[in-house]
Amino acid sequence: MAKPAYKSSRKDPRKSRPPKKGGTGRSGDGAYSKPSSKSNDQFAHKKNASLKPSVQEHIPPRVVRTGERMPETTGMVLRAEPNQDYALIDSGNGEKLERYGKVVVRRPEGQAIWLPTLPEAQWGDADAVFTGNTDEEGQGRWNYPKGDLAETWPMEFDGLPYLGRFTSFRHTGVFPEQAVHWRSMDQVIRAARKQGRSVRMLNLFGYTGLASLVAARAGAEVTHVDASKKAVGWAQENQTLAGLQDAPIRWICDDAVKFCAREKRRGNTYDIILLDPPAYGRGPKGEVWQLFDHLPYMLDLVRDLQSTNPLLSILTSYAIRASHFALHELMQDMFAGFDGRLESGELVLQQEVGGRALSTSMFSRIISKGAGL
Repeated sequence: MAKPAYKSSRKDPRKSRPPKKGGTGRSGDGAYSKPSSKSNDQFAHKKNASLKPSVQEHIPPRVVRTGERMPETTGMVLRAEPNQDYALIDSGNGEKLERYGKVVVRRPEGQAIWLPTLPEAQWGDADAVFTGNTDEEGQGRWNYPKGDLAETWPMEFDGLPYLGRFTSFRHTGVFPEQAVHWRSMDQVIRAARKQGRSVRMLNLFGYTGLASLVAARAGAEVTHVDASKKAVGWAQENQTLAGLQDAPIRWICDDAVKFCAREKRRGNTYDIILLDPPAYGRGPKGEVWQLFDHLPYMLDLVRDLQSTNPLLSILTSYAIRASHFALHELMQDMFAGFDGRLESGELVLQQEVGGRALSTSMFSRIISKGAGL
């Protein structure tokens, strides 16, 4: 497979451009996805009339869902513990110190408003340090105090190999806190397969494909949707690296909302649906995504894409100005009368030293009675 045309972030600093500011979500490269290699201006669509309107410029009327509220749990905290694949070593002063395999990374973290536990000498021993704009959308570059590193390096998740990558948006191609959801999904799929049941999974805003690969390895048929060609290319690299070339995965580069609307018209359904939308993003044709405006319509579509005997639906959000209760009540509204239970809370990374935990995102998930969780 031809390698996607990624641009290295390790440029001559004398030629680097000033970082752009703006944006609140994890969008990038014109995609409804997590960042890639281009900056998005959060308000660009308001300043430039030539830009494409939102795909939901005329959002259809809400479907009124009737039925009882699902049994619920709020305020849950799902912790990703340190292990040999990944560890949050320390955090504080607006930064976090992490270990990805054998590579130690130092990068910004806006929620780390406390003081670090470890002395500066240990922070200064990082292999890679991100510098530049500290906004989630801001571009910057990586410095390598111990000598230049390759743009990519091998990583693993529960024995599944993939590529880490130093991007100009401080990300590395993996969000380790999602591991708790990936393991739940793996358990649900394997249990269903043991019962002789086939499982179809839809991964929306799928980024570099780790959730898709975990599901495929467990035995699911996977449809992976992301609006970024670069992200899909990276995901296909990971598929090859993992030895899952023959796994039943459809890689689709498309606007997630438009894709779901077409799937609804086609009558297609899925047993597991994952959604990890950005707070702000753009589709491949310039469509604008705003989480608080468009998520309800998206969930309307997702509800209709549920199979007659679904297993699991997971929504995560990195929009820090929201509350997990907002996601929780939206899911109760959209899935009223659903035969399952609703759990909502936060995903956190358990720190390796000092006993501290770092909150990274909110989640809300529906677990059907037959899922075995």
